[in-house]
Amino acid sequence: MQSAETVLSVIRERGRRGLPLERLYRQLFNPQLFLLAYGRIYANTGAMTPGVSAETVDGMSLAKINRIIGALRAESYRWSAARRVWIPKKNGKLRPLGMPPWSDKLVAEVVRLLLEAYYDVRFSDHSHGFRPGRGCHTALDEVVSVWKGTHWFIEGDISDCFGSLDHQVMLTTLAEHIHDGRFLQLIDRMLKAGYLEDWRWNATLSGAPQGGVASPILSNIYLDRFDQFVEQQLLPDYDRGRRRRVHPAYQRVENRIAKAKRHGDWGAVRALRRERRTLPSQDPDDPGYRRLRYVRYCDDFLLGFAGPRHEAEQIKARIRAFLREELKLELSEPKTLITHATSQAALPRLPDQGPACRHEDHPEPPGGQRRHWPVRAQGCHPGPVRRLHEQGETRPTRPAAARRRLHDRRQVRVGVSRVRPVLPSRPGRVPPGTAALGHGDLDAQDPGRQAQVDRHQDGPQLQSDHRHP
Repeated sequence: MQSAETVLSVIRERGRRGLPLERLYRQLFNPQLFLLAYGRIYANTGAMTPGVSAETVDGMSLAKINRIIGALRAESYRWSAARRVWIPKKNGKLRPLGMPPWSDKLVAEVVRLLLEAYYDVRFSDHSHGFRPGRGCHTALDEVVSVWKGTHWFIEGDISDCFGSLDHQVMLTTLAEHIHDGRFLQLIDRMLKAGYLEDWRWNATLSGAPQGGVASPILSNIYLDRFDQFVEQQLLPDYDRGRRRRVHPAYQRVENRIAKAKRHGDWGAVRALRRERRTLPSQDPDDPGYRRLRYVRYCDDFLLGFAGPRHEAEQIKARIRAFLREELKLELSEPKTLITHATSQAALPRLPDQGPACRHEDHPEPPGGQRRHWPVRAQGCHPGPVRRLHEQGETRPTRPAAARRRLHDRRQVRVGVSRVRPVLPSRPGRVPPGTAALGHGDLDAQDPGRQAQVDRHQDGPQLQSDHRHP
């Protein structure tokens, strides 16, 4: 048997070259893949949580792996129904969570390793959810560093995405690149394994089980078709023009500045420069310039559009039609918003929160500052910060505790540099550090010591080393 790293690297290379996968099911007979899968999930929090049976990671052995491989080789392995529980969400609603037995978790992790090795190199660069080396921060970084001059944000959310994935669409999508009937049959049985709630079996007619190990990669494969639709159809249709034309009013002021310079009227030049600062250098309504940008994290996506609002509404309608007709999914209307980039703010929706979570929904944390969505499109500031600027106020650059510590350090530095301790005097001894000071220096430190200095200067000469005579 080949090592797990060799198998995954070969599959990854085929995915990078766009070659289909054949005889993928036979890779499930490799014990090295099961050992790698065990090493990835044995420390998870749910490893000791039983499903419909009492089986957990406790008591794992090579003999159990061999029994699972034997069942897979004989094509007699059957997925067990997941035990469903309901966990609370932050918005007060409940989310269903399935807890499969340990053996199903182990096999699902092997399936996930194989699918991730092949598909991750094929996924869109605009997809950041459930992928190694990617996450929320990489999605935000793309928005901050690339999305310049955005007019409208189209914030999208798919209603009950994981629970609404169509099984036939999923298998058809997998069959485009995986030419192995046994492997596809194994995925089909996993999707239709059902769940137990109150010890009653219920069929899963659609969706991927939430809590399943392979559900994230399956949802990414499913939504990759949406990524391709946006990249191959929407982005080319709404991306034209190399740059915006110069704003006419801005150009007129530029011409007046040049004329005033030729006549030597520098007062008019200064006034015109102040007027120029109030105008955009490029025409924001240029009909020959459009830009559409896209990023997705899990089932939430965000598009930034430079153009009129009615075209943003068209983009939203096209997205709704594609999801409904091709992927059998529906947009969540309360959570799918079109917000203006310069007068509103596209703010992050916290996990399990309702519609786009706004700052006013969450009170100020005690003793700290809020963290804001870092989108800067045409000088856009998030709502609370923008209101402070409109009122002529500014937000502190450091939290209150850090400002206090900085203030204390400054006070200590001032005290050390300007105040020197004066030791009690002995007969015939000058305190250390005062022999080289004049009357003005010592008086600035301690006016009460001036008389003592006068007595020392009127008396006998002191030795340079300040020792007793």
